[in-house]
Amino acid sequence: MSQPDDSRYLRGGPVAHRIIAAVREDAAIATAEGFPPKLVSITVGDTDAVDVYVRNQRAKAALAGISFEERRFPADITAGELEAAIHGLNADPRVTGIIIQRPVPAHIPIKTLQAAVHPLKDVEGMHPASIGNIVYNQLDLAPCTAAASVELLKETGLDLKGLEVVVVGHSEIVGKPIAFLLMSEGATVTVCHHMTRSVAAHARRADALFVAVGKPRLIKADMVKPGAAVIDIGINSEIGPDGQSRIVGDVDTESVKHVASWITPVPGGVGPITVAILLRNTMVALSRQRARYQATYGVVDRLAAE
Repeated sequence: MSQPDDSRYLRGGPVAHRIIAAVREDAAIATAEGFPPKLVSITVGDTDAVDVYVRNQRAKAALAGISFEERRFPADITAGELEAAIHGLNADPRVTGIIIQRPVPAHIPIKTLQAAVHPLKDVEGMHPASIGNIVYNQLDLAPCTAAASVELLKETGLDLKGLEVVVVGHSEIVGKPIAFLLMSEGATVTVCHHMTRSVAAHARRADALFVAVGKPRLIKADMVKPGAAVIDIGINSEIGPDGQSRIVGDVDTESVKHVASWITPVPGGVGPITVAILLRNTMVALSRQRARYQATYGVVDRLAAE
């Protein structure tokens, strides 16, 4: 990539450290008050890639002072059995948030599992209610990757009000939430997808360009407005000329970095912030659960967490 001090690169590490530090303070206060935050991760089957994500989540949760538990289920578990397990976690007052690791076996519909997680414990922001709340500017439990991407754009210092933004990719958990998050900030947003007639024509007029389509090096230098901010959310495995596998984004970074004023490296851009947002969402979820308990029982004390 470039030299470490290259100011064009929007690196996720420093932002993630700040978020985790703030979460650690909140978690310490909540724990002292008798409400220790706890994340439960659900893994179905044996997947090496999932193990990497779980180890990272566990390590970052430890840094933030949040308890982390992994629950593994066999690959042949039925969707009904898995839903029952999730409902049990929903009812457990000791569990703050539930994470469903992907991928899951083909016979289990992931959207059904996401809908099974109670909205108050949906720290990934994947429940239909969580997605829907974004439309009404309730933004504090947004999908983690989408929120992380917007967080990086804010690092540029650009005024989001009236900013011309183009999002390439319209998935339910990344592209669409990014669009709604930015519209809530006053940005003017265009969303491109596989039926868009000229992605390049839209991309070239963007002050900020978000790309999340899973196509390596899709965005070239001639598709980027000079001085733009480019947020690359793609994660693709590519075999280099040396025969070695490497991770690249959806943006041709080496050419685009000479046109853009800011660009996210891959890896090292959006990724580190995504886990930090997950932990921040955990504390939001805990706050909402405590408020619900207080509204129901009229008092908040240690008994709620015991």
